[in-house]
Amino acid sequence: MPVRVVEASSALSQPSGGTSGNTLPSACTLLSVGQAFSGTQNVSSQQKDEAWRVNVRIQGCDLDHGYLCGTMEALNVPMADTPVVTFWEGEIVDTKNYTFFTGKWGATSEDDIKHWTKFPSFSPLLSQVEVDAGKSLDLSNYPYIFMRWKEQYFVNVGTDCGLTIAGFYYVCFSCSDGSISGFYYDPNSSPFQKLELKSTNEGRLGFSFSSYELQ
Repeated sequence: MPVRVVEASSALSQPSGGTSGNTLPSACTLLSVGQAFSGTQNVSSQQKDEAWRVNVRIQGCDLDHGYLCGTMEALNVPMADTPVVTFWEGEIVDTKNYTFFTGKWGATSEDDIKHWTKFPSFSPLLSQVEVDAGKSLDLSNYPYIFMRWKEQYFVNVGTDCGLTIAGFYYVCFSCSDGSISGFYYDPNSSPFQKLELKSTNEGRLGFSFSSYELQ
């Protein structure tokens, strides 16, 4: 979700062992094209406590290449006359196409660890990720899928709308119930803005918000 630019202030399942590493997450019916999610993002700063309502819809998903994409809609943005919609592309951490280390978008390995450890489900993976970015982990049967979402452009407003999409999201998806939690990273925005979403439909049935034509 686009955010205002704000200066930042100064009993889980164990992963499989082995060195195979390059394995894909198991197919998850709740992570599929057409799936919709709804929830909030906390955009609080030192000056104000605020949460925006957010809807997300998956537009594409290719597990073989660790790719997915979709739209994100922020509904109650104070400075916007209409909901603000962005198009994002995602990287699935599968240790084949992408690892836990971002390597771009201004994020260091320290930033990566700092954000991933915000997810309790990441704890069993931490020691191995610190060794090799998790390359030797087998995540194929892990009950959570870790991703990064990077917004690419505004769909229905211009870049002069007063919002930024310069950052990206660290995301954790639960295969059991389709819930999503995430943290937005942008050095020029308030840190650790939390995204919390829940699945609102089954597969391709009944979208929960209006469709927007992508550019």
